[in-house]
Amino acid sequence: MFHGKLIRDQCDEFAVGRLIVFGIYLEAKQLIDVFGSFDENVRKIEDAFGIKITNRNNELKVTGDEEATDKGCRAIEALLALSAKGEEIDEQKVRYLINLVNTGNEDQVSKMAKDVVCVTAKGRPVKAKTIGQQNYLKAIEKNTITIGVGPAGTGKTYLAVAAAVAAFRAEEVNRIILTRPAVEAGERLGFLPGDLQSKVDPYLRPLYDALFDMLGADTYQKYLERGNIEVAPLAYMRGRTLDDSFIILDEAQNTSREQMKMFLTRIGFGSKVVITGDITQIDLPEDKTSGLKVAMKVLDGIEDIAICKLTGSDVVRHRLVQKIIEAYEVYDKKNPAESVKKLPPKKFKRK
Repeated sequence: MFHGKLIRDQCDEFAVGRLIVFGIYLEAKQLIDVFGSFDENVRKIEDAFGIKITNRNNELKVTGDEEATDKGCRAIEALLALSAKGEEIDEQKVRYLINLVNTGNEDQVSKMAKDVVCVTAKGRPVKAKTIGQQNYLKAIEKNTITIGVGPAGTGKTYLAVAAAVAAFRAEEVNRIILTRPAVEAGERLGFLPGDLQSKVDPYLRPLYDALFDMLGADTYQKYLERGNIEVAPLAYMRGRTLDDSFIILDEAQNTSREQMKMFLTRIGFGSKVVITGDITQIDLPEDKTSGLKVAMKVLDGIEDIAICKLTGSDVVRHRLVQKIIEAYEVYDKKNPAESVKKLPPKKFKRK
């Protein structure tokens, strides 16, 4: 089996004018992993560091200035280290490795999770794709309450549902309860037709999607009818004690302070709770304080409660999502007044 650190011993370095060339000798399987389909992996590394990578007779040559070629070789090492562990190399992993190299943290690749959280209904293994996601899953495993905060696309909800399904299959809990506040995303949809379930379904659709992916529609329906799975608005949690359950509160940034306290006090014996949210996407009225923001301050430092903060580097959606998040972060730093909601003046009626 090939190990990434061996590349350094296999590199022949020599100068060509102002350029540095590294010669790396690889086996055919390793070349396939490095280059990817239609050389897409190599192209991303070349574009990221401004280098040229060529292959001739299984000899990979990295050409560019000294610092760039060093980063290019480190990126290739990281790719091969993942490949040696049986990881599938895709676009997201290449982008993530490039980011690790740029921050000097490529050695963390060896810590990438190998363990599968659970397997979907279609047989696809679900596991952490970034170090941040790995830490998030470890926190869920070790703590009774885990708060996962991060931008869209970091896998907060999906990984939490995967952990819940894994715990249910292992008979660690008897029920999976998924809930979220019924708050519209900056628009008013008005009255929705149908019975109660039809009215709340649009708000809970992301949770349904994750469960369908993990269990399949038929298995999901079977567990739903038995009461092993419950998907309901947050308001339905009041007055209940939830024992032997894996409870996920999604979109928690849209809870009020009172709702969050109510939810946290529902936890019974043998239960585990995961709270997810993105504090940059709060859809509450201007005079309401996010319960998630308050909870992060109040609960910080309490034993058996973990607060995990995922970042833009943990985004596993389309590459543009990460760039969009970064662009908004830069804009908000330059224009803080626009990113902070101002409370309207209170109006008092004369008696």
